[in-house]
Amino acid sequence: MCVLVITTAFGIAFVRSPLQLDTDEHPNIELFLAAAQDRTQAQQALSEIERKWRPGYAGMMWDLARLLRPPSPRMFSFITLVQFLEKQTGQSFGQDLTKWNEWIWTQPYEPHPEYIYLKGIWYSQIDPRFESFFAKEAQSLIRLDEIEWGGVSVNGIPPLRYPKVLQADAATYLEDDHIVFGISINGSTRAYPKRILAWHEMALDRLGDLELTVVYCTLCGTVIPFESKSIQGHHSFGTSGLLYRSNKLMFDQETMSLWNTFQGIPVVGPLVGNNIQLNAHSVVTTTWKEWRTQHPETTVLSLNTGHRRDYGEGVAYRSYFGTDNLMFQVSRTDERLRNKDEVLVMHFNKANSTNSTQLAIANQFLMDKRVFNYQIAEKNIVVLTSEEGANRVYTSETYHFNNFLNEQYIADTLGNTWEITEEALLLSTNPRIRLKRYPAQRAFWFGWYAQFPETLLIH
Repeated sequence: MCVLVITTAFGIAFVRSPLQLDTDEHPNIELFLAAAQDRTQAQQALSEIERKWRPGYAGMMWDLARLLRPPSPRMFSFITLVQFLEKQTGQSFGQDLTKWNEWIWTQPYEPHPEYIYLKGIWYSQIDPRFESFFAKEAQSLIRLDEIEWGGVSVNGIPPLRYPKVLQADAATYLEDDHIVFGISINGSTRAYPKRILAWHEMALDRLGDLELTVVYCTLCGTVIPFESKSIQGHHSFGTSGLLYRSNKLMFDQETMSLWNTFQGIPVVGPLVGNNIQLNAHSVVTTTWKEWRTQHPETTVLSLNTGHRRDYGEGVAYRSYFGTDNLMFQVSRTDERLRNKDEVLVMHFNKANSTNSTQLAIANQFLMDKRVFNYQIAEKNIVVLTSEEGANRVYTSETYHFNNFLNEQYIADTLGNTWEITEEALLLSTNPRIRLKRYPAQRAFWFGWYAQFPETLLIH
């Protein structure tokens, strides 16, 4: 038995508990930390890990190695871990962590039962707050070896907190063709310019008497307005600095649980398993001219955010949005569309079923077919796409729609006229007959597919 003094990849030293080299089923979790240290500690630790090696440990070893990869000063530790991986797995990917990723993510996920604790300790050297996301007793619904550091600390991309807003005619900084994300709730409308939201990726706001968390994952191209309240009460969300399949993980400050921002559910931490899901609202991606014309009463974010950024149109993530290349690796892609082709995405639950069906419709398909009727999961929907490319989805029940009369009205096959609003389609002869809006958002194809590979795709 010996006391382990760990000097991390970032030069931080701390003392861990004594090593227990003769546990029954799995190696002591501290051995994995020791394996990334100096030669003597690494050899002793790797010898014990090898004696009880299981294939499910490969992802953990890779997780250690990726924080040690060049230009880390601990190059020796990186090489040692990679060589050990090759010996134990029979693979010969050398120092190519991308190839290791591809292989490991195809293997069954059977890690050490204390992997979550290891991840918290290891990632705490980047930001001590990361350890709070991976408490030893916490549960996880997702593979921990697919959670990676996004390059920033906790709230390193600062959320907007109840941002200042302007009336439409006062927003002189916006040009007609600038992209905005339009949200309408309980009769209140607001535009979130892409040029502002891309720098913050989250806005904690209040609209239509609802507390909202508007999440923008720039990597996946997705904006989703969630209600900040669940069955557990109000959640104060922030940006964790961590990613899962290139999609940002947000966290709630009350429990430090990590949340999937595509679904609005906790996936790591104390809230896992409590049947919590945030209510999502629809959002319209369109031009400032179209949104302002349709909603002259709209408010819009002010440039006075309290932060110093270059909020010019197209400045944030210019190089990323300008290519089809990914910034972070994902476990699967699909070549039916280009990585960053935009798709309109939705979730559907069948009656009396907990299983969800996902649907993705290519943006170009909807531009060519501006009125699109479809049936999925026992639900009839109609997708309406404006001339500027804004998508709105409604439950259509027994009605079938065939053409726009103008940008404000649409006709069905029975000859009825319906008014298009943000909340519903209203029958002109009887506005009490309403076909409700269905939540839908845009996303990059790769990001949606990485999360939901069983999704239906229309393209």
